[in-house]
Amino acid sequence: MPVYTAITTLPGLAPAEALAEALEDLEPEPYGTGAFEVEDGSGLFEVTGYFDEAPDAVALALLAASAGAKDFVVSEVPDVDWVAKVRRELAPVEAGRFFVYGSHDADKVPEGRIALLIEAAMAFGTGHHGTTLGCLRALDRMADEGLMPSRAADIGCGTAVLAMAAKRLWPQAEVVAGDIDRTAVEVAEVNLAANDMAGSVPLFEAAGFDAPGLEGPFELVFANILMAPLIALAPDMARHAAPGGRVILSGLLNEQAEEVIASYRAAGFSLLQADRIGEWTTLSLARD
Repeated sequence: MPVYTAITTLPGLAPAEALAEALEDLEPEPYGTGAFEVEDGSGLFEVTGYFDEAPDAVALALLAASAGAKDFVVSEVPDVDWVAKVRRELAPVEAGRFFVYGSHDADKVPEGRIALLIEAAMAFGTGHHGTTLGCLRALDRMADEGLMPSRAADIGCGTAVLAMAAKRLWPQAEVVAGDIDRTAVEVAEVNLAANDMAGSVPLFEAAGFDAPGLEGPFELVFANILMAPLIALAPDMARHAAPGGRVILSGLLNEQAEEVIASYRAAGFSLLQADRIGEWTTLSLARD
């Protein structure tokens, strides 16, 4: 049976959530709605409704107009097991000494690599996205330089793949991780357990460094989030990064990198390297 989606965008989280709530009163009623930030720095939010039958086009048009949103785009989506499809099509990710894979590729793990199990269903932070891959490559380069931080933090940890990579690379280091999203923290807990690392990385539900366990100084900090929160985080990053400490930033479109670099230079960091993977940039910096 096909599934129908109705999608629009508009500025502002509150209007987007209000529109998503209004969608629930339509006939036919959607079986699910959502409001999500578009991760391109535009400030727009996407509102989506999911329907078992074609939605009322006139009602959608009236809702969009009343909310100041673009017209809804309605699409018919085949009934597909998307998780199974993604599992079949996502190949393992190799980033230097790191090998990120799903359970369907457990027989492909090569010897002598730091292998991390992250299921495709876990969404952001599987390693396939250019931002996560860029961070893993930057971490691999740090290890090649012989650096051995004693304390590291993963801010906005998502699946916690970066925190796990650092902990596996430096077992004696104290590695902590936090995310503003409770669901992400729960996913991180599941991933740590799946990699036989339960309890090895303390996890916190927090924005930025706003938790007692996330206080610096840290000799390594990851922040794979978005441009605006990265810029807002620069002063706190300077307070929590140890002198000479490394910071790996990502979640940036290529055209956004210079603005972030300028913010961190003003906060007392020097750029070591900028890596581009497709449309995404990862920055490696050092605290002056």
